[in-house]
Amino acid sequence: MSLTPLMFKSLARLLASLIGEPAALVSTLLFYSELLPQNNVLERLVRHEILLYQDNYLFHFLVNFLRCFW
Repeated sequence: MSLTPLMFKSLARLLASLIGEPAALVSTLLFYSELLPQNNVLERLVRHEILLYQDNYLFHFLVNFLRCFW
């Protein structure tokens, strides 16, 4: 089995979230990478259902990348 279908599905889900709710996606990325400031207004934008999908590989990659380098 190739990785291409897995990554294409993950990329499609990430782009759909980015197009639909860009502020929610960015705040969710920053929240899970522990870079979001402690602010109730910003934490209300976090969408926890984005992580419910186990095959959201690119989102998990971006979170771990931000954790490592920032």
